[in-house]
Formats: sequence, C-alpha cells, structure tokens
Amino acid sequence: MRIRVGFELVYDCPQPTPMMLMLRIHPERAQDLAAPDTLRSDPVVPVDVYIDGFGNICSRILAPAGQIRLSTETVVSDSGLADEIAPDAPEIRVSDLPTEALVFLLGSRYCQTDLMSETAWGLFGKSPPGWARVQAICDFVHGHVRFGYDHARPTKSAWDVHQERAGVCRDFAHLAVTLCRCMNIPARYCTGYLGDIGMPADSAPMDFSAWFEAYLGGRWYTFDARHNRPRIGRVLMARGRDAADVALSNGFGTTTLAGFKVRADEIAG
Repeated sequence: MRIRVGFELVYDCPQPTPMMLMLRIHPERAQDLAAPDTLRSDPVVPVDVYIDGFGNICSRILAPAGQIRLSTETVVSDSGLADEIAPDAPEIRVSDLPTEALVFLLGSRYCQTDLMSETAWGLFGKSPPGWARVQAICDFVHGHVRFGYDHARPTKSAWDVHQERAGVCRDFAHLAVTLCRCMNIPARYCTGYLGDIGMPADSAPMDFSAWFEAYLGGRWYTFDARHNRPRIGRVLMARGRDAADVALSNGFGTTTLAGFKVRADEIAG
C-alpha cells in the first residue's frame, strides 16, 4: 500500500520569531519514504535539523515577520496491515523493565499520575494484567470521553479530561497513558498521520492524530483509545511522554496559526 501524506501550515508572526518544529516523519519510517519529507518554507529560511532525546526529528527556524508557509509531501509505503493485537502479551514487573522504559512510568506535564492513581487502581486493580488490562483502559476511556474539536484547549490535562469527559484525540491518549502508568505499565504518547483507510470517510477536515504505545511482553504495542479498534496506515511522526514533548510547533514569541491542511490518502499503484 502507498499513502500520500503531507501538510500545509501557515503562521503569522508580528516580528522575527524562533520556532522549534516537529513535523517530520519518524526516522524508523525513513526506509518507507519514496522521497524525504523535507520541510519547505515560503519565504525560504534556513532549517537546522537535530534528533531530540526521544529519537524524533526536530527542525529549528527563524520565522521572519509576516506570514510563513510550511509544507511537505511524500509517499509512504505501508504494509496495509492493521495494528497488531497480542492478547497474550504480559505485563513486565517494574524491576524487570529496561531502563529506557522507566521514564514512561512517571508523571508528566499532561499526565498527572499522582492525581489519577487512586482512580486507576479502583477501576482496573482487579482486571486481568497484561494486554487485557490495557484494553480495559482503552474501553473505559473510549466510553467515558466524548470526542469534539470544540472541547480542545492547550492546557487540558488527563485529570481535566477525566472530570470533563470530553476532548480530542490527544486528550483520549493522555488519559489512557496516565491510567496505564498508574497501573505500572509504561506508556508513551504518539503523534502522526492517520487517514480514513479502511474506514468510512470522515467529512471533517483532516488533522494530525494522537495515539499511544504500551510496553508489554518485552516490546511496545500500539493502542488507540479514541477509535478503540485496529487501524490501517498509521504514519508515526514523534513519540514522547505527552504532547508537550511532541508539539508540532513551539514559537518563542507571538505566532498565530492562520492556515492548517493535512492529508493522508491511499494512492493506487
């Protein structure tokens, strides 16, 4: 399967503004790209690229005063397989976890494990450990939270989502990640492209998507509390503790998002 992905983002900057951007496809998918997803800008500005502490590709620019248009497009080869299901995948004791997984047990900006621990154990303390427990968490979040773009706000945390019972895909992911961590299951936040491949077309304008990965049986598995079903054609951009680690853009000054288009469509051939 081949998937054409890309975006066009337009920012208004009242003055020259340094920006950090996380808009590139994750290095683990590099071999699947027909061409590099090089970040283009109009007007053209120098782009410095580096790899952050979580292995994501980051870009630095100095956006000029006025309007800047950022875009990319490429074709990704994909297996066409849905997210893997491994119902026998067991939990790993904290004492046996690899060191690199431990950070994904800790509380973070949007995932307040200290506030959610008692709730998590009350809900899932008696559920079967391992895959079944993570799936139970996804089932709960999927049923507990109502999806709607009007419920989005940049400061909303997992605790807020649980109390308000409404949010967007990042909020579903934050709540599920937090509940997993409370149950001593490492979980990390993911962002990327997810089109409607194999699903009824959605009439709403496309956005980037958020999901999460849980560490079970010695490896990471994909889970999606918003859709709560295996999906085809995920294209990972970045992973982190939560959305603060993988923000599409951080502007060090005033910036206004004036245009936003995303695509992820299966193409023939």
